[in-house]
Amino acid sequence: MEQVSSALTERPSVKYSELAELPPEELEKTLKRYIPSLMPKAGIDYKVYPGKRPELREGERLVAYTLSTCPHCYALVTAVLYEKEGKVYERKFCPEHGEFEELYFGDYATYERFRKWQRDGKGVWTPNVPLNALCPYNCGLCPRHKSHTALLNIAVTNRCELRCWYCFFYAVKAGYVYEPSLNHIRFMLREARKMLPYPAIAVQITGGEPLLRDDIVDIVRIAREEGYHHIQVNTEGIRLAFDSAIAIKLREAGTNVVYMSFDGVTPYTNPKNHWEIPYALDNLRKAKLGAVLVPTVIKGYNLHEVGAIIRFGVKHADIVRGVNMQPVSIVGRVPKKERDKLRVTIPDVLLEIEKQTDGQIRREDWYPVPTVVPISRFVEALRGRPQFELTTHFACGAATYLFWDNGGELVPITRFVDVDGVMQLLDKAAEEITSGRNKYIVTLSLLSKLGRYVDASKAPKRFRSKRKFLSYIFNILVKHDYSSLGEFHYQTLFLGMMHFQDPYNYDVSRVQRCDVHYVMPDGRIVPFCTFNVFPELYRDRVQKFFSYEIEEWEKQTGKKLAEEVYVRNVKKLMEGEAYRRAYEGVADVFSIPYEEHVLASKKFGIPVAE
Repeated sequence: MEQVSSALTERPSVKYSELAELPPEELEKTLKRYIPSLMPKAGIDYKVYPGKRPELREGERLVAYTLSTCPHCYALVTAVLYEKEGKVYERKFCPEHGEFEELYFGDYATYERFRKWQRDGKGVWTPNVPLNALCPYNCGLCPRHKSHTALLNIAVTNRCELRCWYCFFYAVKAGYVYEPSLNHIRFMLREARKMLPYPAIAVQITGGEPLLRDDIVDIVRIAREEGYHHIQVNTEGIRLAFDSAIAIKLREAGTNVVYMSFDGVTPYTNPKNHWEIPYALDNLRKAKLGAVLVPTVIKGYNLHEVGAIIRFGVKHADIVRGVNMQPVSIVGRVPKKERDKLRVTIPDVLLEIEKQTDGQIRREDWYPVPTVVPISRFVEALRGRPQFELTTHFACGAATYLFWDNGGELVPITRFVDVDGVMQLLDKAAEEITSGRNKYIVTLSLLSKLGRYVDASKAPKRFRSKRKFLSYIFNILVKHDYSSLGEFHYQTLFLGMMHFQDPYNYDVSRVQRCDVHYVMPDGRIVPFCTFNVFPELYRDRVQKFFSYEIEEWEKQTGKKLAEEVYVRNVKKLMEGEAYRRAYEGVADVFSIPYEEHVLASKKFGIPVAE
C-alpha cells in the first residue's frame, strides 16, 4: 500500500542493537514512547466510509449489520450479513474499490445454533492504549475490547529454514531479521501478565520457526518464570525430527505441548513436513511431550482428508493431545472466482468430517468456543473473583472431545454427556450463588443433579463408571485440580476448529471479542485478526521497526541467513521404520511413486537431496 509506505518514512527510527540488552524495566520506559508514532493513522493508513447500509436483495434474509474493511485499501465500511439458500454471506461496498461479497458461514442452521451460546466478557480493565480511533485501527488492547487474553502469541523470530512458496514472512524475503532479545521477550511477557480482570496465563511461542533460536529453551524458562501456566511452542517439526534432545530440553524447561503444522496424511496435501512428522512424534514420545496437530484446511486441496487427519491423531493419541483445524484465511488480492475455489468455513469442514467418519462425528457434536463460559461463571461465583473465560465470538471457533473404544469406534463426548443440560445447570448454580444462596448448598445440589446429564452406558469402557467420570468433573470444577484436567485430556483427543479472519470476510464485532492475542515488541496486545490481517498496520510495521539489518545480524551471530535452508532427503526418510509405522492403516503412502514424493516437496519450495 503506497499510503503505508509513505507513513513509514515519517516515523522515528531506532537501532535495535542499542535497545536489545536494556533491562526489562528500562525497555518498558523506552519502548512505550514509540507507540503513538506506530499506531495506524487516519487518512494515511486507512479511511472511513460509514455510508449507508448495503441493501438486501431478492431471496436474502437479514442476519445482522456490522462493520468491515475494504480488502484493498483497509477503509472502514458498513457490511450486512444475510442468509441465502441456507448459508450466511457478507456484503460490503467501498466507494473506491467497489462491492465485495463473501461466504461468511457455510450453514445458517449451525450459525443460529452457535449464536445462542454467545457470552461477552468483562472487557479490559487495564487498556494499553486510549480510545483514539475506531476499531480495528486502535488495537493495543483498547477499552473497547470485550475479552481478556485466553492465548497469548509471542513471535520470537522471523527466520525460517523452509521456503514455502506462499510465505512472505520469513527473514530473507522480509529483508530484515526480527529477533527480540531475552530481556525484550521478558518485557513483552510481563506486559500481558499485567492485564486485568484476568492476566494472560497461556502463551504460544511462535515465529518464523522458533526452534531456529539457540536460546529457545531459555525463552520457555522465562515464560515459566513470568507466571505462565501453559506454554506451547509452535513449530513445523523439522528440528524435532532430527534432534531428540531438544524435545527433552523443551519439556524440562516447562513446555506443555508442541503446536505442530500437519496439513494432511499424504505428500500431496502435506509437502511441508509429511516425511518428518513420524520422526518428530517419536522424539516427542521419548521426551513425554505432547503435540497438537494443526491443519490449515483448504477446499480443493486437503478438505477431502480431514477424516484421515483425525484418524491419524487417534492412532497417535498416546502423544497427540489434539487436532486443531484452521479453515484457510485468504490474503492478498484474490479474484472472487479464485476465492470460491479455496474458501471453506467451519460448517463446511464439520460436514466433511461427518461424511468422512461415516457419521461417527456429527455436526451436532461440535459446540462454539463460548459454550464453556458457564463453567467459568460457576467457578467465579464459588471463588469470588474473576476467572479465565473463553468469550470469543461464536463464529470464530468450535470444539468437541473425542473418545474411542477398543473396536476403533469414535465416540464424541456428546454421545454420553448432555452438554446443553450441564451448561444450563452451571449457569443456574452461578446465578444462585451470586444472588446470595449458600455456595456449599448450591454446589452439593449441583453435584447431586450432574449424574442426570451423563449416560455412562453410551460412554467408552474406561468411562462406563459414572462415578469415575463425575469425579473428574468434581475435581476440575470444584477443586480446580489442574492434574485432573490433564489426566482427562490424556484419555481423549481434543478436536478444535478456529477460523481466523481475512480482509474479505472481516467482521469488526468478531475482532472486538477475540481472545487469541499477540504481544507486540512495543508492549501492545493485539488481536490475532488485526495483527495478521493488516500486517502493514501492525505485524510488519512494528517488527521491522525493532529489527536488525540482515548484514548486522549476520556479523553479530556469525551465521549466514541465506544458508539456513532445509534440504530434504526424501529417500532416507521414507526408508525409516518410523515413517512406515506412522501412516500404516491411515494412508497407503508407499503406493505413491518415489518420484511423486520428490516432486511434491520441490513444488512446495523445499529442495530435495537426491
